[in-house]
Amino acid sequence: MSLPEKIQAIAIDKTGDIDVLERKTVDFPTPPPGNIVVKVSWGGVNFIDTYYRKGLYPIQKFPQILGMEASGTIARLPTDESILNNEEFKKRGFRVGSRVAVCALAVHAEYASVPWSKVYPVPDSVSLLTAGAALLQGLTALTFVTEAYNVKQGDYVLIHTIAGGLGLLFSQLCKHRGAVVIGTTSTPEKAEIARAHGADHVILYPVENTVERVLEITGGEGVHVVYDGVGKDTFLDNFKLARRKGTLVSVGNASGPADPIAPLKLVEKNLALLRPTMANYTYTPEEANYYGTELFDLISKGVLKINIYKEYPFTTEGVREAQTDLSTRGGKTVGKLMIKIADE
Repeated sequence: MSLPEKIQAIAIDKTGDIDVLERKTVDFPTPPPGNIVVKVSWGGVNFIDTYYRKGLYPIQKFPQILGMEASGTIARLPTDESILNNEEFKKRGFRVGSRVAVCALAVHAEYASVPWSKVYPVPDSVSLLTAGAALLQGLTALTFVTEAYNVKQGDYVLIHTIAGGLGLLFSQLCKHRGAVVIGTTSTPEKAEIARAHGADHVILYPVENTVERVLEITGGEGVHVVYDGVGKDTFLDNFKLARRKGTLVSVGNASGPADPIAPLKLVEKNLALLRPTMANYTYTPEEANYYGTELFDLISKGVLKINIYKEYPFTTEGVREAQTDLSTRGGKTVGKLMIKIADE
C-alpha cells in the first residue's frame, strides 16, 4: 500500500506543561529500510510520555511525536533484503496485515515507523487493545522481576503505587513466583483492587507510616526488594525498609527524580541500587523475542490480567486529560489508560 506523506499525531513543539500537547499534522518521512510501518489502532499512556513532554528525557528535534507504546497492524515490511532473510526476523512470521504491538518513541500517530526488533507479534488469543495496554509495562515488570532482582519463592517484595497499571503487573508476577507482596496505595478502594491482583498486604500511605508497617510485616527485617515508581517522595524511606543485602529498584519518577545520594549510603546494609530501563533488557532481537513471547504467553494463560481504566479519544483534549489523570498521585486511576487512535 502507499503510505501518506503527512499524518495526524500527538506531538509537541516544545517541552513544558500539559498545554504543549497537541494533535497535529506532521510529516511522515520515507521509512528506513529496516523499519516496519504499523497502522496504529491503540496507544498506551505511560509516565515516560510525561518525562519526554516535560524535558526530563532529551528530545533531539521538534516537533516530537510522543508515545512509547501502541498496537495495530503491519502496513509495510522492511525493504532491506538482509533483514527479510534474517533468522530472528523470520521467527516472528510478520506479514502485511499482521497484528502487532510496538515499543518505541513516536507511536501515538496514525502510522508509526518502528525498527523491526521493537515490533512484537500479537497472538490470536490477545486483543489489540490488551496488547497495546500490556506491552511496555508488561515487559518492564517481567524483565525487572527477572533481571533487576530475580524474585523468588518466599521473598518479601514492596511495590509502591501498587494499584497503577505497572504496579498491578508487578504484583501479579511476584505473587505468581511465590513472593509475599506488600504494596502502597492511596485509598481503600485501590487497596481492594491490589489484593484482588495478588497483594498480601496493602499500606495506605496517606494515613499509615510505610516504613513502620513494612518492618512490622517483615518481623523487623525489611523487604528483599523494593520496586519504586514514585521517585523523589519515597526514595529515601526505601533505605529504611529494605533488609540487609536488599535491592532497591528505581522504576520511575512520578513525583520527580530522586535526590542524589552518596555511594556510602549503600554501606549501611550492603544494599544494591539499580535504575534500569526495560530497553536495555530487550536490547537484542533475541532478548526482545524471549520476553515478548513470555509476556503474551502469561497473558494468554490468565496469569497476567490487564486492567484498562479508561479509553480516551485521539484528540488534543483527550491526550491532555489522559496525562493529567495518569500523573495525579493519589488520583482515581487504577490500571491502564489508552488512547483510541483508529478502529481495528
